[in-house]
Amino acid sequence: MAYFSYSGTTRNVAENLSGRIGADLFEISRKEPYSSLYMQSNSEIRRGARPELSETVNGMEEYDIVFVGYPVWFHATPAPVNTFLESYDLTGKLIIPFCTSGGSDISETMPTFLDSCKGLAVYGEQRIRTVGEIDSWLAELDLGLTDSEANIFPSLVFFWFLIFSVPTG
Repeated sequence: MAYFSYSGTTRNVAENLSGRIGADLFEISRKEPYSSLYMQSNSEIRRGARPELSETVNGMEEYDIVFVGYPVWFHATPAPVNTFLESYDLTGKLIIPFCTSGGSDISETMPTFLDSCKGLAVYGEQRIRTVGEIDSWLAELDLGLTDSEANIFPSLVFFWFLIFSVPTG
């Protein structure tokens, strides 16, 4: 589970979600911290910039499902999240985005998120306002994310990949 969090809200959701499904956690962070959050982040999003990240995930090839969490910034995906998505070969993996926001819906961020996911299986995107919404979202995803059903992940990922990666012309 990868997440980008500036204020700690998305971190809290990612930690709670990770605890429920037993996922590893990876914090997406810029190599150079923002000196002017509003100006720099807005500029990055508008220019399609990809800021350098401070760390990378070791062994990304070992993961079949990658949850990606982020706050909604300027009705878009924060640029460091796009850098993360474009830094790995995520072919054959199921990408499940979630965002935190008090008002904006995840649908506002999907154009910028999907720009970094061309040809990838993206499924089950959700805005999470409180950690109390996690269990119902996991039930809706219906991926069998309990320990007893973990052996079905590879076939589910392949199934979803086939459905969601069909070229559209």
